[in-house]
Amino acid sequence: MSFTSDIYNRSLPLQKAILEHPFVRGIGNGTLDVERFKHFIRQDYLYLIDYSRVFAVTVARSPDLETMTRFSQMLHDTLHTEMALHRGYCTRFGISQADLEATAPAPTTQAYTNFLLRTAYGGSFGELAAALLPCLWGYSDVGLHLAARGKPPHAPLYGEWIDMYAAPEFKALAAWLRGLVDRQAESAGPEERSRMEQAYVACSRYEYAFWEMAWSQEQWEV
Repeated sequence: MSFTSDIYNRSLPLQKAILEHPFVRGIGNGTLDVERFKHFIRQDYLYLIDYSRVFAVTVARSPDLETMTRFSQMLHDTLHTEMALHRGYCTRFGISQADLEATAPAPTTQAYTNFLLRTAYGGSFGELAAALLPCLWGYSDVGLHLAARGKPPHAPLYGEWIDMYAAPEFKALAAWLRGLVDRQAESAGPEERSRMEQAYVACSRYEYAFWEMAWSQEQWEV
Protein backbone atom coordinates (compact mmCIF):
# COMPACT_ATOMS: atom_id res chain seq x y z
CA MET A 1 0.00 0.00 0.00
CA SER A 2 1.30 3.45 -0.89
CA PHE A 3 2.03 6.06 1.78
CA THR A 4 -0.91 8.26 0.72
CA SER A 5 -3.33 5.31 0.61
CA ASP A 6 -2.19 4.31 4.09
CA ILE A 7 -2.65 7.74 5.67
CA TYR A 8 -5.97 8.20 3.88
CA ASN A 9 -7.29 4.89 5.16
CA ARG A 10 -6.12 5.64 8.70
CA SER A 11 -8.04 8.92 8.62
CA LEU A 12 -11.09 7.41 6.88
CA PRO A 13 -13.61 8.45 9.57
CA LEU A 14 -12.53 12.04 9.05
CA GLN A 15 -12.79 11.74 5.25
CA LYS A 16 -16.29 10.25 5.56
CA ALA A 17 -17.31 13.00 7.98
CA ILE A 18 -16.37 15.61 5.37
CA LEU A 19 -18.46 13.93 2.67
CA GLU A 20 -21.44 13.73 5.02
CA HIS A 21 -21.09 17.23 6.48
CA PRO A 22 -24.40 19.15 6.23
CA PHE A 23 -22.73 21.94 4.25
CA VAL A 24 -21.43 19.48 1.64
CA ARG A 25 -24.76 17.62 1.53
CA GLY A 26 -26.56 20.95 1.18
CA ILE A 27 -24.54 21.80 -1.91
CA GLY A 28 -25.25 18.37 -3.34
CA ASN A 29 -29.02 18.46 -2.90
CA GLY A 30 -29.39 22.19 -3.46
CA THR A 31 -30.83 22.96 -0.01
CA LEU A 32 -27.88 24.89 1.41
CA ASP A 33 -28.91 28.32 2.68
CA VAL A 34 -27.33 30.88 0.35
CA GLU A 35 -26.12 32.99 3.30
CA ARG A 36 -23.97 30.07 4.41
CA PHE A 37 -22.62 29.73 0.88
CA LYS A 38 -21.81 33.45 0.75
CA HIS A 39 -19.86 33.13 3.99
CA PHE A 40 -18.02 30.14 2.57
CA ILE A 41 -17.14 31.92 -0.68
CA ARG A 42 -15.80 34.96 1.17
CA GLN A 43 -13.67 32.86 3.50
CA ASP A 44 -12.51 30.50 0.77
CA TYR A 45 -11.42 33.51 -1.30
CA LEU A 46 -9.21 34.65 1.58
CA TYR A 47 -7.92 31.10 1.94
CA LEU A 48 -7.01 30.99 -1.75
CA ILE A 49 -4.96 34.18 -1.45
CA ASP A 50 -2.70 32.58 1.16
CA TYR A 51 -2.91 29.21 -0.62
CA SER A 52 -1.39 30.97 -3.63
CA ARG A 53 1.40 32.31 -1.44
CA VAL A 54 2.07 28.75 -0.27
CA PHE A 55 2.20 27.57 -3.89
CA ALA A 56 4.70 30.33 -4.67
CA VAL A 57 6.98 29.13 -1.86
CA THR A 58 6.48 25.54 -3.05
CA VAL A 59 7.66 26.51 -6.54
CA ALA A 60 10.84 27.95 -5.07
CA ARG A 61 11.42 24.85 -2.92
CA SER A 62 10.64 22.28 -5.61
CA PRO A 63 13.43 19.73 -6.12
CA ASP A 64 13.24 19.60 -9.94
CA LEU A 65 11.98 21.48 -12.98
CA GLU A 66 8.96 19.23 -13.58
CA THR A 67 7.72 19.79 -10.04
CA MET A 68 8.34 23.53 -10.33
CA THR A 69 6.32 23.61 -13.54
CA ARG A 70 3.40 21.73 -12.00
CA PHE A 71 3.19 23.97 -8.96
CA SER A 72 3.60 27.07 -11.14
CA GLN A 73 0.56 25.95 -13.12
CA MET A 74 -1.38 25.30 -9.91
CA LEU A 75 -0.50 28.81 -8.75
CA HIS A 76 -1.68 30.26 -12.07
CA ASP A 77 -4.93 28.27 -12.05
CA THR A 78 -5.69 29.25 -8.47
CA LEU A 79 -5.14 32.94 -9.13
CA HIS A 80 -6.84 33.10 -12.52
CA THR A 81 -9.47 30.34 -12.59
CA GLU A 82 -10.53 29.30 -9.09
CA MET A 83 -10.49 32.81 -7.65
CA ALA A 84 -12.30 34.11 -10.74
CA LEU A 85 -15.08 31.61 -9.99
CA HIS A 86 -15.36 33.06 -6.49
CA ARG A 87 -15.43 36.64 -7.80
CA GLY A 88 -18.13 35.61 -10.26
CA TYR A 89 -20.28 34.23 -7.46
CA CYS A 90 -19.83 37.43 -5.48
CA THR A 91 -20.85 39.54 -8.47
CA ARG A 92 -24.12 37.61 -8.61
CA PHE A 93 -24.60 38.16 -4.88
CA GLY A 94 -24.00 41.90 -5.24
CA ILE A 95 -20.69 41.72 -3.37
CA SER A 96 -18.06 44.02 -4.90
CA GLN A 97 -14.45 42.92 -5.24
CA ALA A 98 -13.42 45.63 -2.77
CA ASP A 99 -15.96 44.33 -0.26
CA LEU A 100 -14.82 40.76 -0.87
CA GLU A 101 -11.17 41.60 -0.28
CA ALA A 102 -12.06 43.57 2.86
CA THR A 103 -13.55 40.44 4.45
CA ALA A 104 -11.99 39.60 7.82
CA PRO A 105 -10.69 36.03 8.10
CA ALA A 106 -12.65 33.81 10.46
CA PRO A 107 -10.63 32.08 13.21
CA THR A 108 -10.56 28.78 11.33
CA THR A 109 -9.47 30.42 8.08
CA GLN A 110 -6.65 32.23 9.82
CA ALA A 111 -5.53 29.14 11.72
CA TYR A 112 -5.52 26.96 8.61
CA THR A 113 -3.61 29.39 6.40
CA ASN A 114 -1.14 30.15 9.20
CA PHE A 115 -0.43 26.42 9.52
CA LEU A 116 0.14 26.08 5.77
CA LEU A 117 2.44 29.10 5.62
CA ARG A 118 4.42 27.95 8.65
CA THR A 119 4.86 24.52 7.05
CA ALA A 120 5.86 26.09 3.74
CA TYR A 121 8.66 28.07 5.35
CA GLY A 122 9.70 25.77 8.18
CA GLY A 123 8.89 22.19 7.24
CA SER A 124 10.61 19.81 4.87
CA PHE A 125 9.47 19.69 1.27
CA GLY A 126 7.81 16.35 2.04
CA GLU A 127 5.85 17.89 4.90
CA LEU A 128 4.80 20.77 2.67
CA ALA A 129 3.57 18.46 -0.09
CA ALA A 130 1.67 16.37 2.47
CA ALA A 131 0.10 19.49 3.98
CA LEU A 132 -1.15 20.61 0.55
CA LEU A 133 -2.71 17.25 -0.25
CA PRO A 134 -5.92 17.32 1.86
CA CYS A 135 -7.27 20.44 0.14
CA LEU A 136 -6.69 19.29 -3.43
CA TRP A 137 -7.57 15.63 -2.85
CA GLY A 138 -10.46 16.51 -0.55
CA TYR A 139 -12.15 18.90 -2.98
CA SER A 140 -11.71 16.39 -5.78
CA ASP A 141 -13.36 13.73 -3.60
CA VAL A 142 -16.21 16.08 -2.69
CA GLY A 143 -16.77 17.15 -6.29
CA LEU A 144 -16.76 13.59 -7.63
CA HIS A 145 -18.94 12.35 -4.76
CA LEU A 146 -21.57 15.02 -5.38
CA ALA A 147 -21.44 14.68 -9.16
CA ALA A 148 -22.02 10.93 -8.84
CA ARG A 149 -25.19 11.64 -6.84
CA GLY A 150 -26.40 14.05 -9.51
CA LYS A 151 -26.28 17.83 -9.57
CA PRO A 152 -29.33 19.64 -8.10
CA PRO A 153 -31.36 20.82 -11.12
CA HIS A 154 -33.10 23.55 -9.10
CA ALA A 155 -29.78 25.01 -7.82
CA PRO A 156 -27.57 25.72 -10.87
CA LEU A 157 -25.23 27.84 -8.74
CA TYR A 158 -24.25 24.78 -6.73
CA GLY A 159 -24.12 22.70 -9.90
CA GLU A 160 -21.44 25.02 -11.25
CA TRP A 161 -19.46 24.59 -8.05
CA ILE A 162 -19.70 20.80 -8.34
CA ASP A 163 -18.56 20.95 -11.97
CA MET A 164 -15.46 22.89 -10.97
CA TYR A 165 -14.24 20.29 -8.50
CA ALA A 166 -15.50 17.19 -10.31
CA ALA A 167 -13.54 18.12 -13.45
CA PRO A 168 -11.14 15.45 -14.76
CA GLU A 169 -8.34 18.01 -14.73
CA PHE A 170 -8.82 18.59 -11.01
CA LYS A 171 -8.83 14.84 -10.36
CA ALA A 172 -5.60 14.49 -12.36
CA LEU A 173 -3.91 17.21 -10.28
CA ALA A 174 -4.88 15.45 -7.07
CA ALA A 175 -3.48 12.18 -8.44
CA TRP A 176 -0.24 13.91 -9.41
CA LEU A 177 0.15 15.42 -5.93
CA ARG A 178 -0.50 12.04 -4.32
CA GLY A 179 2.28 10.59 -6.47
CA LEU A 180 4.63 13.38 -5.42
CA VAL A 181 3.90 12.80 -1.73
CA ASP A 182 4.46 9.05 -2.20
CA ARG A 183 7.83 9.70 -3.85
CA GLN A 184 8.85 12.03 -1.05
CA ALA A 185 7.83 9.41 1.51
CA GLU A 186 9.89 6.72 -0.23
CA SER A 187 13.09 8.69 0.29
CA ALA A 188 12.21 9.92 3.79
CA GLY A 189 13.28 8.38 7.06
CA PRO A 190 10.80 7.25 9.73
CA GLU A 191 10.83 10.60 11.56
CA GLU A 192 10.10 12.63 8.44
CA ARG A 193 7.41 10.20 7.32
CA SER A 194 5.79 10.68 10.73
CA ARG A 195 5.93 14.47 10.32
CA MET A 196 4.45 14.14 6.83
CA GLU A 197 1.55 12.14 8.21
CA GLN A 198 1.06 14.66 11.01
CA ALA A 199 0.93 17.50 8.46
CA TYR A 200 -1.58 15.57 6.35
CA VAL A 201 -3.81 14.77 9.33
CA ALA A 202 -3.65 18.33 10.66
CA CYS A 203 -4.75 19.77 7.31
CA SER A 204 -7.46 17.12 6.94
CA ARG A 205 -8.80 18.28 10.30
CA TYR A 206 -8.61 21.89 9.13
CA GLU A 207 -10.56 20.89 6.00
CA TYR A 208 -13.36 19.52 8.16
CA ALA A 209 -13.16 22.60 10.41
CA PHE A 210 -13.44 24.83 7.33
CA TRP A 211 -16.74 23.22 6.30
CA GLU A 212 -17.95 23.59 9.88
CA MET A 213 -16.85 27.24 9.89
CA ALA A 214 -18.91 27.86 6.76
CA TRP A 215 -21.94 26.02 8.16
CA SER A 216 -21.90 27.96 11.45
CA GLN A 217 -20.92 31.21 9.69
CA GLU A 218 -18.11 31.52 12.22
CA GLN A 219 -16.97 34.98 13.23
CA TRP A 220 -14.72 36.34 15.95
CA GLU A 221 -16.84 36.62 19.09
CA VAL A 222 -15.19 39.87 20.20
